[in-house]
Amino acid sequence: MILTKLGAAAWRRLLLLDRPVPPRRDAEIEAEVERYFTWNFTVNLLDGTAFWIGLSFISVSTIVPLFVSKLTLNPLLIGLVAVIGQAGWNLPQIFTAGYTERLARKKPAVVNLGLFLERVPAWLWPLAALLALRSPTLALVVFFVGYAWHHVGAGLIAPAWQDLIAVCFPVNRRGRFWGSTTFIGTALGTIGALGASWLLKTYPFPTNFVYIFLIAAIAIAVSWIFISLTREPVRPPVPNPHPDAQLRARLPRILRQDANFRRFLTARLLLAWGSMGAAFVTVSAVQRWHVPDGTVGLYTVALLVGQSSGNLFAGWLADRRGHKVCLEISSIASVVAFALAWLAPSPAWYYAVFAFWGFSLGTTIVSAILIALEFAPPAQRPTYVGIANTSVGLVYALAPLVGAGLAALGYGWVFALSAVASLLAWVIYRWRVRDPRWQPESSHGPNPPAEDAT
Repeated sequence: MILTKLGAAAWRRLLLLDRPVPPRRDAEIEAEVERYFTWNFTVNLLDGTAFWIGLSFISVSTIVPLFVSKLTLNPLLIGLVAVIGQAGWNLPQIFTAGYTERLARKKPAVVNLGLFLERVPAWLWPLAALLALRSPTLALVVFFVGYAWHHVGAGLIAPAWQDLIAVCFPVNRRGRFWGSTTFIGTALGTIGALGASWLLKTYPFPTNFVYIFLIAAIAIAVSWIFISLTREPVRPPVPNPHPDAQLRARLPRILRQDANFRRFLTARLLLAWGSMGAAFVTVSAVQRWHVPDGTVGLYTVALLVGQSSGNLFAGWLADRRGHKVCLEISSIASVVAFALAWLAPSPAWYYAVFAFWGFSLGTTIVSAILIALEFAPPAQRPTYVGIANTSVGLVYALAPLVGAGLAALGYGWVFALSAVASLLAWVIYRWRVRDPRWQPESSHGPNPPAEDAT
């Protein structure tokens, strides 16, 4: 009992639940948003920039599959890289969405919990590389533990982070913030990818990966320092006397009543199926044409050039035309990428494959995250975000495993199915989804039940 009370008290202090939240008018909160806007834009841009630089050294499409393929050629384990890298962040979000809605302050969850759930496990990556020659099996275990811990931990705090972004940045400025952040981060990450290519060519395995993973861990730690400087405009949560029961009831009701959101989810899930081939592009090039490790580093450069272009393009276009058109363009870029991978007659084509896939990825990173915030009423943002991202996470968990099975028949089957799924996503985005930004406010999701407002 004493330990339980101590744990509860520590939890309350960690999330600042012991601090009262005075009643505030919307005008006061909006004034605080404007007052902190420049500061929050700066520190969150630096956070995102450092984080994306770190991710460029642990690319789920190039660097990590190469590292794992040095230790095993089992396609299921190579596919597991994509399962964790893509599903780990998305899948857990629905489990913390309801609790996040009840938090007046989102920053403590992002910063205090994020330190242990997201940042600390990154230091297991260089440790795994150090173990690679002495014990490849142990190295795989340590790497996958750290990799899964990082991605799942990031997913658990993701609803709080996305709501923090929504609170700090008005809807017509979120695109430029997130587009600028991801553009600068991936542009600098492109330089980092050149450095990773040099490390792969200059140092033998596994020393090259020790340096690469160490740089990634340091960059991710630096990004935490910047996000901890965010000044959050605190908005009192909507009281909810039966949160868990209402969350279970709200999920099917939202999907049943909000037809536009349901169609958006369908297209988003198809585009997620379209990413099935991403985990196998690098391995396909290595096995078909025996490309050297240094070339894989240059593929990462092509990926990041495409991604940074997609980030900047989506950030600019979304504030003017909305996120739906960005997702349409993302779907087409994905079709082109995997069609090229399917038909590639030489390894040189893979530079275009990674550039188009990077552009699709960069556009999706900006617009798929931010458009989900626009579908929801403010009080239900974490739930809408949780539904969207967890649904996508389920597909991300299954798609690489299906791809691994198809890879046994040939990589062409994987790439062809990815292109078809992306094409179907474009059809639905183009003809069936209405951009929520241009819809009447009353059409943004079903009305919350009466007890939500008590």
